[in-house]
Amino acid sequence: MFSARDEILARIRAVNRPSPVPIPRDYERTRTVPDVLALLDERVADYKAIVHRVAEAEVPDRIADCLARRSASTVAVPADVPASWRVPAVTWLPDSPPLPLAELDTVDGVLTGCAVAIAETGTIVLDAGEAQGRRMLSLVPDYHLCVVRAGQVVTSVPEALTRLEPGRPLTFISGPSATSDIELDRVEGVHGPRTLEVLIAT
Repeated sequence: MFSARDEILARIRAVNRPSPVPIPRDYERTRTVPDVLALLDERVADYKAIVHRVAEAEVPDRIADCLARRSASTVAVPADVPASWRVPAVTWLPDSPPLPLAELDTVDGVLTGCAVAIAETGTIVLDAGEAQGRRMLSLVPDYHLCVVRAGQVVTSVPEALTRLEPGRPLTFISGPSATSDIELDRVEGVHGPRTLEVLIAT
């Protein structure tokens, strides 16, 4: 004897599903701007993030400067960040094996790379790929220092999507974590770090 649940599911299975309708994707996918890195710098700063333009060779020194300025002595990192990023005078906590939530909640910050950065929206995207780690790593600590290489910067969202795999765990970061209630009182640090610092390496 069928239950009501079985009957409902049977009716659903019996429905003739139409063939998928193609989705038109004739929108503009690429744009040209005079200086895509300058646009990213401007838009990320608009979100109240701290932005630095540095030469690739200067990245380790700037990482050291950023962490020293915050007196950040214990920093979590994905296990595969470049060795040169792990500067002296810092206790590095590689996320391998995965760090417990309680420990992540006590570190002074996290250092990661990114998958792609979108200049027009000032958005940095992580996909758990190289030098990025799992999602929790970049969301729990109160301070996130992110290195963006020039070759990872695109102008528009459609361009970024062509570089990303939809099956990966994508995290879109547009400035420090912030939210507003119905009275528009801004609260920072609810869904992620209150401070985002970005090094754009050229």
